[in-house]
Amino acid sequence: MNMQRNILIAALLVITYLMVLQWNKDYGQPELPPAEAATSPLQGNDLPDLATAQVDGDVPEVIEPSANEVPSTPAVPVATSNELIQVRTDSMLVSIDPRGGDIVAVALPQYPQRKDRPDLPFQLLEQSSARTYVAQSGLIGPNGLDARASGRPQFSSAQTQYELGDAETLVVDLNYQEGEVSYIKRFTFTRGDYLVGVEYLIDNQSDATWTGNLYGQIKRDQSGDPSSTGATGMATYLGGAYWSADRSYTKVSFKDMDKSRLSETVTGGWAAWLQHYFVSAWIPSAEQNNVYQTRKDSQGNYIIGFISPATSIAAGEQASLKADFYAGPKIQDRLGEISQGLELTVDYGFLWWIAQPLFWVLSIIHGFVGNWGWSIILLTILIKLVFFPLSATSYRSMANMRRVSPKLQALREQHGDDRQKMSQAMMELYKKEKINPLGGCLPILVQMPVFIALYWVLMESVEMRQAEWLGWIGDLSLKDPYFILPILMGVTMYIQQLLNPTPPDPMQAKVMKMLPIIFTFFFLWFPAGLVLYWVVNNILSIAQQWYITRQIEGAAEKA
Repeated sequence: MNMQRNILIAALLVITYLMVLQWNKDYGQPELPPAEAATSPLQGNDLPDLATAQVDGDVPEVIEPSANEVPSTPAVPVATSNELIQVRTDSMLVSIDPRGGDIVAVALPQYPQRKDRPDLPFQLLEQSSARTYVAQSGLIGPNGLDARASGRPQFSSAQTQYELGDAETLVVDLNYQEGEVSYIKRFTFTRGDYLVGVEYLIDNQSDATWTGNLYGQIKRDQSGDPSSTGATGMATYLGGAYWSADRSYTKVSFKDMDKSRLSETVTGGWAAWLQHYFVSAWIPSAEQNNVYQTRKDSQGNYIIGFISPATSIAAGEQASLKADFYAGPKIQDRLGEISQGLELTVDYGFLWWIAQPLFWVLSIIHGFVGNWGWSIILLTILIKLVFFPLSATSYRSMANMRRVSPKLQALREQHGDDRQKMSQAMMELYKKEKINPLGGCLPILVQMPVFIALYWVLMESVEMRQAEWLGWIGDLSLKDPYFILPILMGVTMYIQQLLNPTPPDPMQAKVMKMLPIIFTFFFLWFPAGLVLYWVVNNILSIAQQWYITRQIEGAAEKA
């Protein structure tokens, strides 16, 4: 009896501790910067010094797998012009700096910053005095445009405002001429998508071979995650990640970048910055060997990116170098289509192999009912049906323990403080009554991985963001504004305790009585979707346990 109770208490407390720990394990979340500053360009004196950038590690270093090394390049700073190129599609609002052709702002109109402000799109990328988060790309190596000591190229474009309109694709060309070599940096946008094609079209009409490398990198400061749910104080993973065939999905945190630089050659792969609900990622060619690097620049910004193999273009020839850039929500199906392993940026933790099927089932249910709240309820019922036999075993054991509780109390009074005799007498009683003292907790322990996985599904899936249920629940990813669900959770947990046998140990009994209060307090700030799952699960458990307890006690009375 004591062992069973101790295991259950320990398991519940460990789960609670782990979930609360995950909220705040990495970063505190500062207040969001004002919306007006979202795309403010940096001034010239904010730019890194070209003379010191190389020493301070502000540039990608070209590392080739072959014996012919390409010399390292000069600085690749963030440089901005007075007039950014603005691109509008149905899913993205993008600002491109003509100096270098960097993407310095991405806003997502289909994902409002706040539910009560549908006119205020979520700002994923931005370059402002308050925050640096940009996507850079360019050409480095012996003849690379961005390898010039004079600074990065100033591209020209036919216009400064581009809009998708009714078309399916939108092409934005930036042009640059250097001697007899002409360059077009082409951005391709697609309706309903967050993937941007970035391609360099190089026409070498000189009398010498052109050689260079394409690079793509994401630069970010250590500011907080504006997509995290400030109302809950939750901090999911904020940092870098990349994919390699050998190590698969690998995180690279701010602390990792502080300690050392990454430099790894990978066939294909991708490099990304992760935050709650959203991701930005460079995806180079899947067939080529790309060097993935991380580092800090002279201004303390963190950089993760890739460098492609050197490309040579003979005199009079043309060629293109290209990669894709994704900046948007963590939509698993789309991310999986773009590149292998990119869907793992939806960070379900070590139980992802359980969480992904759960989300798949949840999505199917949502396709029928059209509401994520009701989908959570139906998924909870489905999970309860799957685990019905295990739960029945657990509740049957608890009911039997409740039945023999008076006998256990008599043994305690008989043997007093003699724990050894008490334990022997208890085991004899269990054997006589054919009760397994661990029968009530082992089935629950088996179900815990599923609960933890579902916890991360409801916490990490962008589909829960600003998803309504009914009435007062306008956003399943936020806490219940009136704390109705947490209170219901505490009440149902207390009712469950009434159906369980009373612990013979007075201290243990006090701890069990406190658990509903403790859990209610913790769940006050949990996302409403998760609390909804727990409330429904408790109600179903109460019904099942009451039915089984009534059966066993009725059979005992007849006997």
